[in-house]
Amino acid sequence: MTSAAEQFASNLSFGSFARAEELKKRLLFTLGALIVYRIGTFIPIPGVNPGAFSELFQTQTGGLLGTFNLFSGGATERMAIFALNIMPYISASIIMQMMAAIIPSLEAVKKEGESGRRQINQYTRYLTVVLALVQGFFIATTVAGQTSPSGVPIVGEAGTVFLVTTTITLLGGVMFLVWLGEQITARGIGNGISLIIFAGIIAELPRAAAGLFASGRSGALPPVIVVAVILIAISLIAFVVFMERAQRRLLVQYPRRQQGNRMTQGEKSHLPLKLNTSGVIPPIFASSLLFLPATAASAIGNDAPIWLQNLTGSIGPGSWAYILIYGAGIVFFCFLYTSIVFNPEDTADNLKKYGGYIQGYRPGARTAEYIDYVLTRITVIGAAYLAFVCLMPEFLRMNYSAIPVYLGGTSLLIVVTVTLDTVQQIQGHLLAQQYESLIKKSKLRGARR
Repeated sequence: MTSAAEQFASNLSFGSFARAEELKKRLLFTLGALIVYRIGTFIPIPGVNPGAFSELFQTQTGGLLGTFNLFSGGATERMAIFALNIMPYISASIIMQMMAAIIPSLEAVKKEGESGRRQINQYTRYLTVVLALVQGFFIATTVAGQTSPSGVPIVGEAGTVFLVTTTITLLGGVMFLVWLGEQITARGIGNGISLIIFAGIIAELPRAAAGLFASGRSGALPPVIVVAVILIAISLIAFVVFMERAQRRLLVQYPRRQQGNRMTQGEKSHLPLKLNTSGVIPPIFASSLLFLPATAASAIGNDAPIWLQNLTGSIGPGSWAYILIYGAGIVFFCFLYTSIVFNPEDTADNLKKYGGYIQGYRPGARTAEYIDYVLTRITVIGAAYLAFVCLMPEFLRMNYSAIPVYLGGTSLLIVVTVTLDTVQQIQGHLLAQQYESLIKKSKLRGARR
């Protein structure tokens, strides 16, 4: 039997959407902000020859650089002002969350409520500036001494002025995207940071699909493999939707209460635990760790140690080392991030505060131990699910390197999860609009009486 809320949600229609003026404004604002972002991915950095760099990029597109280009929406390939995309901010936010779980002073700030959250966000921005400066300087120094395969210099005048302006430009691009993402979250629909990555991947997917079919026509990929990639992508999308909506519900019982002379019946509720509490953070952060050796080797240039060059070459996409490190990183960060965002002790304390309890377990420490027991076991399933989705296409790429990196499991995971989250928020706004209209009608009827 469906609940009243589910029946109410099923009554939502296009008519209710047409009456939701606030929702339409938010959707238009989100669309406009994403268009601004996409325009920025085509504006080249001053002093860089985009054609020469694109020619050089094509020789390395199958490696880690191609994966980084995936998250930037093609801006890296065009050496645009948004070449770093939002990745420094994501890395900074994850680092701050881990530090808040380790450092007692930051943990105390985090528990101060809204003011503590704003303070942590400010620290995250400061760390983003540092990471963006370092990565921007690495990119500037790497590009300054490069030439295209045809011998055309990528930078006309690779001097100090170019290094400074390029570093500042890339930093400005990152901070503008951080601001734009926050504006989308506050004034639009969905999580702004996730939507920026989502928009970049979606924009590159048609070209990736066209490249897949072109490889099939040219003979670079057997037709059977092309069909297999399409079927695997469709199956992974359906699998991700199923797993992202999966929950483990713990039955919570509330005792009977006396109101005046009447005794109210005890209520029952559920504590939902998502199978994948960490979302898309583990694969994104595991990918960023794999970028570190390549970034360091590029920054050092021809003077890079032999061991670093060998390491960079051995952990490229399609290799066993890449699959093992990537899979282990996903599992590790899945457990780590879940422990950061969900605290069983805080949850048990909140249940105890409001009189709720899980049958068979005493409120307080025993309830926290049981919640941690259940959470650990479903996180094992969630980590295995994330690793499977992200690594499944990589096994094909080991034998068929012509498969575009854009059709990988990580990109499909991000697209599906962000879509589900955005649709859920749209449904929430429609429900709120429906409730407001019902309240207004009830007030008018009461006034007539």
